Amino acid sequence: MSDFLFPGRHDDDLDGDTLHEECGVFGILGHPDAATLTALGLHALQHRGQEAAGIVSFDGTQFHTEKHMGLVGDHYTNPVTLAKLPGNMAIGHTRYSTTGEVALRNVQPLFAELEVGGIAVAHNGNFTNGLTLRRQLIAGGAICQSTSDTEVVLHLIARSRYTNTTDRFIDAIRQMEGGYSMLGITRTKLIAARDPTGIRPLVMGELDGKPIFASETCALDIIGAKFIRDVENGEIVICEIQPDGSITIEARKSGNAQPERLCLFEYVYFARPDSVVGGRSVYVARKNMGINLAKEHPVEGDVVVPVPDGGTPAALGYAQESGIPFEYGIIRNHYVGRTFIEPTQQIRAFGVKLKHSANRAMIEGKRVILVDDSIVRGTTSLKIVQMIRDAGAKEVHVRVASPMIFYPDFYGIDTPDRDKLLANQYADVDAMAKYIGADSLEFISIDGLYRAVGGEDRNPARPQFTDHYFTGDYPTRLLDKEGETMGRKVSVLASNG
Repeated sequence: MSDFLFPGRHDDDLDGDTLHEECGVFGILGHPDAATLTALGLHALQHRGQEAAGIVSFDGTQFHTEKHMGLVGDHYTNPVTLAKLPGNMAIGHTRYSTTGEVALRNVQPLFAELEVGGIAVAHNGNFTNGLTLRRQLIAGGAICQSTSDTEVVLHLIARSRYTNTTDRFIDAIRQMEGGYSMLGITRTKLIAARDPTGIRPLVMGELDGKPIFASETCALDIIGAKFIRDVENGEIVICEIQPDGSITIEARKSGNAQPERLCLFEYVYFARPDSVVGGRSVYVARKNMGINLAKEHPVEGDVVVPVPDGGTPAALGYAQESGIPFEYGIIRNHYVGRTFIEPTQQIRAFGVKLKHSANRAMIEGKRVILVDDSIVRGTTSLKIVQMIRDAGAKEVHVRVASPMIFYPDFYGIDTPDRDKLLANQYADVDAMAKYIGADSLEFISIDGLYRAVGGEDRNPARPQFTDHYFTGDYPTRLLDKEGETMGRKVSVLASNG
């Protein structure tokens, strides 16, 4: 979910050197503990967004909403908060804004009272024509209260000429372009939709016979729900409570579905390793990345060390294939959260040490093979390599389990401008290695990554995954960017909440 503003700050990442996925969604219909289960599901999806979380429920008479800045566990473990969310249906959202301000009014789900009744909507991803549509709506008299492109969906639903909410919902999303998974609830329905290309993931599950939708399978696991299937690309699934209490489930196609191209970064970085995305174990895919990386770029070393936590499965694979011992040479502090000190230049100098510390006993006097999942700007890699050297390493060889990142993303991943990406700042890999202070630096090939995830090389005529950050091959139109509107400011009242 993006906001129509300039890129925002990263309070927990002083150098902006980490890719961020902006949100996760969860919804359930017909269960008496709907809000509690939604809170648990969002807790499992916390890695997809740590800035804010929101839940909307319906109790048969009215809708209820709770939105809070901060982590899910900071608010939704409180029985008093959950008591404010009665009803047997709910949807929830955990948020990381890809761009723009952090304000409570932008926290999803967003709710609107329409002619056909109330509806709440939440989505994961980004609309590449959202700003274009927003300007058209405002020109036609619409009043926007947030800077979220989710609000555009509500306006499109409100303006649709169809008579029921399902048809209005489908009419609205047919006008949206980009990569997204979306949930909506009405007085009787839970509606799920996935973008025509299937860039963002969405799964369907079941608990006690009640339908559930979530961004990842780990959210089903935490509540003991059964995985049913992936929501297909371009599919809309409508679950509705009938007067007798039964639930009907109807699946429709949006009519503009394309060949599915799941986002490769779900496997490289974003999804939890215990999730299954697109029928593939994320953990197994990441370990395969390390195996292929070792085959493509072997190097003599004494120990394989992961950059935690993202690099751990790949480092295990590298160690397994190379026969070089795996050790935890870096220990991560899991309790840092947001930086609690004003980010002055002095604090930036040791900011990495707030999160990571070298395990000298495993590093001193050794040739270290440092395995990471990705490199964005390289500033964090520079500090980690220096930390390893300060702990006494004889050599530091960096191996990266994803190809070089050359291009920005417009489907919900918060990436720096193209000229700030490490791969675009230096002429070759040797120059990049010199910048980060490594004895050598190598990246997995695009085919090596494809084989790790899907078992076969990339088909350049019809790529199996969304991989534009490596290749520049964007799977959809970028209407806002092509119209030179992507990233321009939208006027909005300042907020303290």
